[in-house]
Amino acid sequence: MVNCCGLVSEKNQPVPLKSISVELQVRDHVASVSSCLQYVNEEERPLEAVFVFPLPADAAVCHFSARIGEQEIVAEVQDKQSARDQYDDAVSSGQQAFLLEESEESSDVFKLSVGCLSPGQKASITIVYIIELSVQADDALRFCLPAVLNPRYTPAVSAAGVPEVSSASVIPYTLSLSVEVRSSDRISKLESSCPLDPLEFLDAQHTHAKVNLSSGHRFDKDVELFLYYENSHHPSAVVEAGASVAESGSLMGDPALMISLYPEFPADVMSSLASQGEFIFVVDRSGSMGCKMHHGNDAQMRIESARDTLLLLLKSLPMGCYFNIYGFGSRFESFFPQSVVYSEDTMEEALKRVKSMRADMGGTEILQPLKHIYSQPCYPDHPRQLFIFTDGEVWNTKEVLDLVKSHVYSHRCFSFGIGEGASTALITGMAREGSGHAQFITGTDRMQPKVMQSLRFALQPAVDNISVDWSVPEGVTVDMLSPSINTLFQGQRALIYAQIKGQSSGQTEGSVTLKYRLKDQPVTNQLQFTLKPAEDTGLTIHRLAARSVIRSLELQERAGGADMENIRRRIVELSVQAGVSSAHTAFIGVNKDSKQTVKGPLLQRRVPVARMMGAFGGPGMNKCVGMAPRMMRRSPMQCDIQSNRMRMECDSVSFKKGMAPRMMRRSPMPCDIQSNSMGIECDSVSDDCYEAEAEPQKDPLLQLISLQKAAGCWELNASLAAVFGKTEDQVTNQKAVQVDGSVWATVLALIWLYAFKSDQQVEWQFVAMKSASWIRSQKPNGLSQCVCDGNALLGCQVTEDMLGI
Repeated sequence: MVNCCGLVSEKNQPVPLKSISVELQVRDHVASVSSCLQYVNEEERPLEAVFVFPLPADAAVCHFSARIGEQEIVAEVQDKQSARDQYDDAVSSGQQAFLLEESEESSDVFKLSVGCLSPGQKASITIVYIIELSVQADDALRFCLPAVLNPRYTPAVSAAGVPEVSSASVIPYTLSLSVEVRSSDRISKLESSCPLDPLEFLDAQHTHAKVNLSSGHRFDKDVELFLYYENSHHPSAVVEAGASVAESGSLMGDPALMISLYPEFPADVMSSLASQGEFIFVVDRSGSMGCKMHHGNDAQMRIESARDTLLLLLKSLPMGCYFNIYGFGSRFESFFPQSVVYSEDTMEEALKRVKSMRADMGGTEILQPLKHIYSQPCYPDHPRQLFIFTDGEVWNTKEVLDLVKSHVYSHRCFSFGIGEGASTALITGMAREGSGHAQFITGTDRMQPKVMQSLRFALQPAVDNISVDWSVPEGVTVDMLSPSINTLFQGQRALIYAQIKGQSSGQTEGSVTLKYRLKDQPVTNQLQFTLKPAEDTGLTIHRLAARSVIRSLELQERAGGADMENIRRRIVELSVQAGVSSAHTAFIGVNKDSKQTVKGPLLQRRVPVARMMGAFGGPGMNKCVGMAPRMMRRSPMQCDIQSNRMRMECDSVSFKKGMAPRMMRRSPMPCDIQSNSMGIECDSVSDDCYEAEAEPQKDPLLQLISLQKAAGCWELNASLAAVFGKTEDQVTNQKAVQVDGSVWATVLALIWLYAFKSDQQVEWQFVAMKSASWIRSQKPNGLSQCVCDGNALLGCQVTEDMLGI
């Protein structure tokens, strides 16, 4: 592991972040996360540390404090420029100060500046944020504590850079994590990608539970938690009292209401699949896609897994639809000038090009291919479905999301984050703004089953015509805070925020009626809710509601218009009132009570937390393997870090295993980190990336699927026989005379799938459906005998009903 772009001490040691402790409190579908980070200045001079780190994309930071000895400094939310000025003034006068701000370019990147730590001094930083938990395809609620934040690729042509970004995994800090869950629904189980102590239930109804991460965990990979409720599809309404100190009639003063809508799709709807559509697959081919999927010995390269996934997708598409494939890096290319009709010829042409796809297209610039796709006219009666595969290392996340949102009525977007470090802001944001579904492929997850689940969503009907009607007593009104919802697809949940205003002299309850249509059938749900909620609930729902309003306003602001100044003022007002982060505010804390100011010149340290060379969003890291990274090299490079300018040279940056790049520090001068970008050229790479791809062992399932024709049938030949472990003669001699060779081959393929690959059915379900449909269209004679003969040849007992023929 290497340190890529951080300031280090004179002894080449990083600023010590000693440990991280996290308390996670889950209430139904939302969570409050309190993280405590322990720092110490082990140098002989005063220190300013800048730590750039990831948070989940939709997190609303609502508390920031620092404890130095017995002194606690609680930060306030202020206008961002005002907070920066106050921080600069404090640090330049030798006072201890702390500044926490959201990145200008991506809502999942935060920068923490820790100013004026004396030699030997310890600081304990506490950050609290709240977040909606995302829903997975198996109905689990997912929480992720990101350890990895990959550097964003910044093209040389960009006018403004982004902060150099980080991961905790260069120095795998000790992590302690405790989880407490309270729910109106019964808790089934809680699973994790990391070892947990046994789940402990605290009540007989199993609605209150706690669990801890097993001790000794090194924070060198994302920590994922998956929470399962028994009745996850039941809609719910939770009311939260306002803050007693807040003004009545304000967002924080009146009760807030959160409704959860997670429609269940009946089996008959799930089985009705569309046969039309335009399917566009957009695949990241930047250098980082040459990294391994995980650290195990059997790990595939990311690009290799993407190729296998494209094979499955191409074989699973319905005849007569339209499709195209794009590859992107610092440039992009498409297989066809525009989407083409899916046929045997176009499928075979696409498969040939898929086999030659490599991680050889430079950095990660997704905006231009998206603009090109959206410029293409849509095909009538063929709804556009966009599938985007990336390890998520882009620099202009907000601009990408705005583009997707502007085309929401002409397409749906399904996004896939590959590997740890994929930007949650990008992956979840594209799916949210494109009314699709997001999936993350981390650890030892296989890409194919998750992608095929999303393909099923893309081919199924959706919930539409969604309406919300309120019934409240006289004197009470309900104001919607969330934007209207147009559509929900299988696997999607909506959280709707509203505010209860006014007083009722009599009734203490109201109700909400949710109506929608699913496959032309009306569905109605009615929920009761209290008008007098219990006090002191932590204001989680209020702050999430405020965050929802702020994000909507930020989108309006980026869209431009005459009212931008008023929108910005409203964002700052809401952010300060609710105490939550926004693009225009920051948390600032200054130790004004300190009896002693820090003397002497101030050192600056960037906590170096870039994961490994392969985490870079640039192109292939070895000049011998494709291209070297096109992060623009600037030597010497001027970088602004608030009031202290540091000039650095990336003199001879060698990335041999175990070595950090040499950084030449020069005299401090004033500047701003937000305008800084750093370019690095590398001559060798981490062991995890760009290894020569050895000829892989052929997966029998993928080998079988690769032989299928676009219409759904197989041909009887030696390659097919080899998948069954037979010779061509053995397979041919068992065939009844009256049975066509292709029918016999297709029946055998189906029998083999159901008998030997039933555990991977989610991957081949569409392949099998096409095959069964093709067999039925042939109306063959002697089909029952054909199935019996096939079972005898392959040693199976599969029935015609199982095969669907």
